[in-house]
Amino acid sequence: MSRIVAIVGRPNVGKSTLFNRLTGSRDAIVDEESGVTRDRIYGKSDWNGVNFSVIDTGGYVEDSDDIFEEEINKQVIIAIEEADAIIFLTDVTTGVHELDRSIASILRKSGKKIFLAVNKVDDSLRIPGISEFYALGLGDPYPVSSINGSGTGDLLDDLVKIFPSSDYEEEKAELPKVAIVGRPNSGKSTLLNTLMGEERNIVTPLPGTTRDSIYTRYKKYNHDFLLVDTAGLRKKSKVKDDIEFYSVMRAVKAIENSDICLLLIDATRGIESQDINIFSLILRNGKGIIVLVNKWDLIEKDTGTAKRFEDEIRDRTSPFTDYDILFISAINKQRIHKILDLVEKVNNNCRKRIPTSDLNEAMQEAFRAYPPSAVRGKPVRIKYVTQLPSRSPSFAFFCNFPGYIKEPYKRYLENRLREHFDFTGVPVKIFFRKK
Repeated sequence: MSRIVAIVGRPNVGKSTLFNRLTGSRDAIVDEESGVTRDRIYGKSDWNGVNFSVIDTGGYVEDSDDIFEEEINKQVIIAIEEADAIIFLTDVTTGVHELDRSIASILRKSGKKIFLAVNKVDDSLRIPGISEFYALGLGDPYPVSSINGSGTGDLLDDLVKIFPSSDYEEEKAELPKVAIVGRPNSGKSTLLNTLMGEERNIVTPLPGTTRDSIYTRYKKYNHDFLLVDTAGLRKKSKVKDDIEFYSVMRAVKAIENSDICLLLIDATRGIESQDINIFSLILRNGKGIIVLVNKWDLIEKDTGTAKRFEDEIRDRTSPFTDYDILFISAINKQRIHKILDLVEKVNNNCRKRIPTSDLNEAMQEAFRAYPPSAVRGKPVRIKYVTQLPSRSPSFAFFCNFPGYIKEPYKRYLENRLREHFDFTGVPVKIFFRKK
């Protein structure tokens, strides 16, 4: 089960404000005018250690002649179908609207877990107004305020309970899932066909041929894992029809459900902003990553071409640069089999468990070489570190003042971990806890 939550509701009830509140960002444009959100926006949220993806949808309307609103409605329906849980947002200041009743009817038929949230309950005087929303037949409403955050804690407490708990030992026994991701027409299906040695997926020069995420088992040359070919991820401004939006949703879900992502970059176009967006999405989900520069056979090269290309990629993805870059040609099978060795390497790094004694011996040396800065005359002392039983490498550092440790020192500790223990291609999470 993936962890995707869609926020739905009629226009101007505060969906984008709630999205920004849950993701801790300002990615969604917020305006008093209704209908501002047209393209879908994806974000990552964390509540009590449980990570999940959040989708901000446009406002649902009925009987509109506006072509944009017709497309928004289609994509809202797709979001409902693809999400694992729905936050249905309403507005206490207007009461139950006819559109609320229409949306509630759609949600009841979906069979998904629905959380009815009544927004704009900014003070206690508005709390009695939520009783009206019981008429929607979706259970107890949650009074929330997207503006000041009140009530969102209770909503999130119940929301994260529906997601399965992660069992590290159980997941370890599963076959690794490797997702092939990238912009449209970067050669994802060609790469899968080349690896499999057969035409498993339709390949055409037209971008967007692959509409769904396709799982294929790869079992050759002593390697055994699941390959996932996904629809191309393109800029949200380019996602203009509901079928393509469906493709993007499935690709996001494939990244969430994968262990390792092969990010294909088209060498003829170079690294672009959308490549960086996909790279960031992989990191936010804590997945292993291998960057493949495809169509390398089409590039005129000199002795420094690959080095310059590699330096530009690492510069654009900084500060995370500890990953492998491989220059390939999927159609000519150039360096294709090296991908298999890198997948095995990154998979081993994802599942690596470091003995606590070895971990502390290495990190105590780092603490002595460069101790954390004192704050207000109080020295910060890190006493102990241990690896957490999570799917991706995560470490807990126990200290006397965890709140005083800043981001630069956190990056320093991560770099020392990578120096002593090979975590190439894997995001490392660091937590500071009170001793």
